[in-house]
Amino acid sequence: MVATDATSPAALPAALHTTVIGWYEANARDLPWRTPDASPWAVMVSEFMLQQTPVKRVLPAYAAWMERWPTPADLAADAPGEAVRMWGRLGYPRRALRLHGAAVAITEKHGGRVPDDHAALLALPGVGEYTAAAVASFAFRQRHVVLDTNVRRVFARAVTGVEYPAQATTAAERRTAGEYLPATAETAATWAVAVMELGALVCTARGPECGACPLFAECAWQRAGRPPYEGPARRGQTYEGTDRQVRGKLLAVLRDAHDEVPRSRLDEVWPDAVQRARALDGLVADGLVEPVAQGVYRLPR
Repeated sequence: MVATDATSPAALPAALHTTVIGWYEANARDLPWRTPDASPWAVMVSEFMLQQTPVKRVLPAYAAWMERWPTPADLAADAPGEAVRMWGRLGYPRRALRLHGAAVAITEKHGGRVPDDHAALLALPGVGEYTAAAVASFAFRQRHVVLDTNVRRVFARAVTGVEYPAQATTAAERRTAGEYLPATAETAATWAVAVMELGALVCTARGPECGACPLFAECAWQRAGRPPYEGPARRGQTYEGTDRQVRGKLLAVLRDAHDEVPRSRLDEVWPDAVQRARALDGLVADGLVEPVAQGVYRLPR
C-alpha cells in the first residue's frame, strides 16, 4: 500500500481493494446496521451513536432506540427530552438532541425519508462531513471518502509509515484517501467500511495485530520497523472528577425521574457546589435541561 515513483496511489491495482474487501467479507462483525434490510435511518442512528463510543455499548442502546423510533417521523413526533432519556449512559448526550433535530428536519423537509444527496445530508442538524459521507456511502452505496479515527490510523500506518495520524484530519489525509478510493461506487462503499473494520479489529490504537493484517507485506509502518510515534503528545480522555462526570450524574437523576426535579435532589449527586452549579448551567445552556421554575428542572419538551 506504499506509493512509489513507479506506482502512484491512483494507479494501484484492483488487487489491493480485493485483498482488503476479501478480508472484510471473511471477518466483519455481524452488526444490525449492516444487514441488507437496514434502513438509511438505521445507518444514521448507528453513526450518531458510534461517535466516540464502542460498539458493545452502542448495541443495546441502538436496539432500544430503533424499537421505539423506527423512522425519523417517529422520533420527530416525540419530545427532545425523550431522546435524551433514551440515550441513557452512551455519553456525549448532545448527540441525542442533534439526532432529534435531524429527525425533525428529515420529516419536515424530506418527507420523512433520509435524503440520499450528500449536500442534503450535510445540511441536516448535527450532521458533519464524516456522518454525511458515512450515511451516503453505507446507506446509499455512493462513492465518498469516509474518514473516521480507525480509517485514518490504517492510512497513517500503511501509507505514511507513522504509528498515529495527526490529531485533526489534514488535507493531505483526505487527498490520500481519495487517491486510494475505488473508482466504482459499489466497490468504494464496501472499501470504506472494510478499511474501517480493519482499523477497529486489527490495526488498533494499542496492540495492533500486524500478523493478522491483510496489508502486512505492504504496510509502510511495518516495513520501517514500526517506529514509535514522535508527534505532539496525544491527549488522553479523563472522566473521573470532571464536569463531564458531574453532568452525567445530574442527567441520570433527570432521566430516571420522568418528571420535574427540585434542585435539592440534584444537589445530592456531587459535593462540590461550584462544580455542580457549573455543570448544571452547562446542561441548561446546551438545551439538555430546562429550568421550569425557581429551583426546578426537567428534560426538554
